[in-house]
Amino acid sequence: MILRIFTILVLLTGSAAAWAWNEYNAFLQQPVVTQQSMIFDVGRGSSFNGIIRNLEQVEPLNKYWFKLLAYQEGLASKLKAGEYELPANIKPKEFLVLLSKGKARQHSITFPEGWSFKEMRLALTKNKQLKQTLTDLSDLEVLQKIDAKQTHPEGLFFPDSYRFEKNTPDLVILQQAYQKMQTTLAAEWANKAVDLPIKSPYEALILASIVEKETGVGSERPIIAGVFTRRLKKGMRLQTDPTVIYGMGDNYHGNIRKKDLRERTAYNTYQINGLPPTPIAMPGKEAIHAALHPAAGKSLYFVANGDGSHIFSANLKAHNKAVYAYQIKRRKK
Repeated sequence: MILRIFTILVLLTGSAAAWAWNEYNAFLQQPVVTQQSMIFDVGRGSSFNGIIRNLEQVEPLNKYWFKLLAYQEGLASKLKAGEYELPANIKPKEFLVLLSKGKARQHSITFPEGWSFKEMRLALTKNKQLKQTLTDLSDLEVLQKIDAKQTHPEGLFFPDSYRFEKNTPDLVILQQAYQKMQTTLAAEWANKAVDLPIKSPYEALILASIVEKETGVGSERPIIAGVFTRRLKKGMRLQTDPTVIYGMGDNYHGNIRKKDLRERTAYNTYQINGLPPTPIAMPGKEAIHAALHPAAGKSLYFVANGDGSHIFSANLKAHNKAVYAYQIKRRKK
């Protein structure tokens, strides 16, 4: 009798184990996401149980099998915070491996060449994927946060696209952009042309920012840099409108008047000699390279011809003719 009961118990236990094994294997093949890809957010400090509870709210699952799998694979304590894009039909083990590798969804923010620091800060503020930490800080306080030696932020950040995970602090993006500009500027300065009228990498950055704002035609950058280089060597004023506009600040409303050209500001290169005190925008690598490798030539003047490019002249008489042909005459039509 006892032997028969023991045998029955063994058979029942064996059957239960077989059933459990089959259920577990079925679970391993069951998709975590069944309908379509989805975004799954794992907050910082989330426990394994918390992650599974959040997943349960989206898709029905067996949390006990999930725990068994996680501990069996040694992944329960290795899941990383982040925003993940889960493809449709992802299996439980693939889900755990994805989170353990920390391959979180990437976002991006782009700062175009020629932008001001004001525009850059506004873009950071508007980006909802970034963690906002700089909102109440002044520009100087922002520079102090990233350990910048300069006291004016303009031109110190490299224009580019930067990828990041959700809730990355905005300060991290600024640090990356600042370091990239420092690295780029140092490399270009180390290979600069000889006999330049600029004496420091920061002066190169100032000139590059002016070159960046003067043209949208890439091939003209070295030519325009050549004009400004020759002017600086001859002691001529740069007389470039973008510096006047920058000095006007919020008073600029689309037009430069004669009185604006006559007003002496630190940035009005119609009134001051040499370079303005700081950059006026974010120059890209091509503009920096052009400032340090200006094209040879004799031109000292240029005027926009209406299609984004410029007409270059070596003397004032030729320049005045170009101004009349491409600016005054065209306005009269």
